[in-house]
Amino acid sequence: MEKRVTFDNRLLPYLLLAPQLAVTIVFFFWPAGQALYQSLLLPDPFGLGARFVWFSNFEYLFNDRYYLQSFVTTAVFTFFVTLVSMSVALLFAVMADQVIKGAGAYKTLLIWPYAVAPAVAGVMWLFMFQPSIGVIAYYMKAMGVDWNPVLNGGQAMTLVILAAAWKQISYNFLFFLAGLQAIPKSLIEAAAIDGAGKWHRFRTIIFPLLSPTTFFLLVVNIVYAFFETFGIIHTMTAGGPGQSTTILVYKVYSDGFVGQDLGSSAAQSVILMVVVGVLTVIQFRFIERRVHY
Repeated sequence: MEKRVTFDNRLLPYLLLAPQLAVTIVFFFWPAGQALYQSLLLPDPFGLGARFVWFSNFEYLFNDRYYLQSFVTTAVFTFFVTLVSMSVALLFAVMADQVIKGAGAYKTLLIWPYAVAPAVAGVMWLFMFQPSIGVIAYYMKAMGVDWNPVLNGGQAMTLVILAAAWKQISYNFLFFLAGLQAIPKSLIEAAAIDGAGKWHRFRTIIFPLLSPTTFFLLVVNIVYAFFETFGIIHTMTAGGPGQSTTILVYKVYSDGFVGQDLGSSAAQSVILMVVVGVLTVIQFRFIERRVHY
């Protein structure tokens, strides 16, 4: 039977909720409302005034081939960052969950990259793969690889995907390891006694029991690729070459702060907010059905 919590003072529940409501209004509803209002304006080139233009900024964006290309770039970037970071983290978590000597040291070392700021991670990878001075770039050229992400858009995209995935592996590793340690060992031992191999046990017992953790990380990693990789892209490629690494959130910055096209930038923010909202609804509407709690 569900036990309901009651308050003697009728104002107390509202006072307890007030700090969270204030934070939500100040840091979400107010900026979102400002972005929506600014997306309907066209500022003059000198910033002295603005003209109400209804949905002209949105019409311009959907006729801009560079903006439409940034959707494809964002989809490719998000897919591979999520795939690489989650699959590698799951592999590391399964290996670390085995009883081996010095497991604590391995787990600690795998968590360290999470403490590195995105901009610092971008600089580290840039120095390693920079065509002129990078250590790894030097050996790649020695092996005959024509490596130059400064001019090659595909190589630049590969580089930012690897850096962004590396930064997120530690976070995914922590949750996968916690999920693995929560699985009753008796289930796995019973399957082993029945003759099930390691891969069969993982596919039929371990991975299905990890589905709530996997679903949570899928949502978190998509949001991470959409919003939190700005520092990596800015320090490594600045969206280039030829806007080949310009994802949606970086184009908002590029058009708004560099190009001073505030109306277009605000319209892009509104579209980005809608896209992320639709993706979240799709994930909870369709993918969550396959999750077993």
